[in-house]
Amino acid sequence: MADPTHNPPIHMLNLAPEIHELRDELKQAIDRVLDSGSFILGAEVRAFESEVAQYLGAQHAIGLNSGTDALIIGLRALGVGPGDEVITSPFTFFASAEAIALVGATPVFVDIEYDSFNIDPDLIEAAITPRTKAIMPIHLYGRPASMSRIMDIARSYNLKVIEDAAQAFGARAHDLAGAPFAGTIGDIGAFSFYPTKNLGAYGDAGMVTTDDDDLALLVRKLRSHGSIVPYENEMLGYNSRMDELQAAILRVKLPHVERWNNQRRELAAAYKSELADVPWLEWPEVADGHVFHQITVRVKRDRDEFVRLMREAGVMVNVYYPRLASQLGDVGWEVGVTPTAAHAVREVVSLPILPRGGQSALLANVSKAVRRD
Repeated sequence: MADPTHNPPIHMLNLAPEIHELRDELKQAIDRVLDSGSFILGAEVRAFESEVAQYLGAQHAIGLNSGTDALIIGLRALGVGPGDEVITSPFTFFASAEAIALVGATPVFVDIEYDSFNIDPDLIEAAITPRTKAIMPIHLYGRPASMSRIMDIARSYNLKVIEDAAQAFGARAHDLAGAPFAGTIGDIGAFSFYPTKNLGAYGDAGMVTTDDDDLALLVRKLRSHGSIVPYENEMLGYNSRMDELQAAILRVKLPHVERWNNQRRELAAAYKSELADVPWLEWPEVADGHVFHQITVRVKRDRDEFVRLMREAGVMVNVYYPRLASQLGDVGWEVGVTPTAAHAVREVVSLPILPRGGQSALLANVSKAVRRD
């Protein structure tokens, strides 16, 4: 239990400052939807899609019900299905591999780079078989994967690329000319707007991005029961339509995301500077374009004991992820040989994030708790 004489607990993410800052605009946006009487795939969704496409430099942005649906529908649109294999990382949230399995394909797990936590492009070619249909790089914690090398491999083997950019809205891939945004490099990008994300709704929401007109049309059909025109269902699809309230809220927040991402970067740098003398904390390489959905370090000692002591001190650190996605679920896929990822799940800890003011107090309290330990 946290000591009651201490300050209130420091949670992983506190949305209260954001809501306080934007409350008037949020109320206006919600009232606008209520007054319109339109609640699904209306003017707010169309406007948000257009604004995201413009921000990211994508030809198409299609609003969906969730980031998981974005992966499932994105894979379906790319023609991935039974008998196919999709190469991806085991060090991620379960939904990435789950989406592959849900379209009938098989995830093939390739180990990660030690410094970035992202899929290791040096190991991808060895995993390619005649059944490989696509590569799904995951921009974990907000750091873009090595997209230049991944795209070279994909082109060489005629493979599709679907980017899992759920944690990386606003991240840029500086290993490519012009540093394009994550989610705009492969054939399809999949985004989540879960409330904790860098750009988060106040409920579930997701998005697919693509520069391919045919793919965009197919995604729009798949999100609404395989139909663009009512009662003209061309295929089996999904009920995965973004609602107007979430789109209106996201429209209020979108103009602020660049500033908030910069504040996350500033906090990550401040953490690293403040805690640099703690010998058992190891910091990953910080790359240009990283937007720090999570600020994640390695604990080079008993990680579980460290987490327990930090929480007792009122600092609600968390572990993303305590198990590999490849080891979750009774699904029958091959776990693969991924020793670097297996090592990461035993060491990683994510520190609290406060991208919207109050960073000095947060930093001081976390520093004090670490040294108390």
